[in-house]
Amino acid sequence: MRAIILAAGMGTRLRPLTNDRPKSLVEVLGEPMAERQIRFLKEKGIDDILVVTGYMAEKFEYLKDKYGIKTIHNDKYDVYNNIYSMYIVREYLKDAYVTEADVYMERNYLINDKEEMKNSFYFTGIKKDFEKEWLMKFDEEHRLQDIVIGDGTSYIMSGVSYWNEKDGEFISEKIRESVENEDFHKLYWDDIVIRNIKNLDIRIKEISGEDWFEIDSIEDLRATEKYLSSR
Repeated sequence: MRAIILAAGMGTRLRPLTNDRPKSLVEVLGEPMAERQIRFLKEKGIDDILVVTGYMAEKFEYLKDKYGIKTIHNDKYDVYNNIYSMYIVREYLKDAYVTEADVYMERNYLINDKEEMKNSFYFTGIKKDFEKEWLMKFDEEHRLQDIVIGDGTSYIMSGVSYWNEKDGEFISEKIRESVENEDFHKLYWDDIVIRNIKNLDIRIKEISGEDWFEIDSIEDLRATEKYLSSR
């Protein structure tokens, strides 16, 4: 098993904090988000960790020495959405976690158990009063039926998923086809999952809405730190 951490983004809404560092190395309560993810992965025995870099890629070098991670550089980080990051690491997608590096994981909810990882899955939990988030639609057996963009209070995508051998190979090929044969400029890699969801058996793993926080802006960072400090 391995993990792919998508960390190429510029984080323009987090400026001035991202003037001198990538978005995923912004600290939440004193710890960089990407480093916390790496630490949690290693706690679960997942040591094969690949970080896809882009903006200020050199800032990730210390993680190689500290944790033994590998990096792959996306030199088009400022041109395309994250589908291109997944395209350049698509061969690593089988039996792999994929995480968005701008997610602050409050609790280590990662799993490393063969019985629980027969199916691919997304971690999801209920968030309140959101706008334009990826909503997870699933049935009584926790099979994922659809992912839609919406507002309100519901189960949303946490930015952490796992892909088994079969689904990882299938999605890898669909990503390749999209990048090499169509206009993919506005696509995210999860769009490829949505297109092919009927051909996949993806489950959801429910976690608390307080187990993770996406940090997109200075306001998100301040609100998250205030909330976590008051618990």
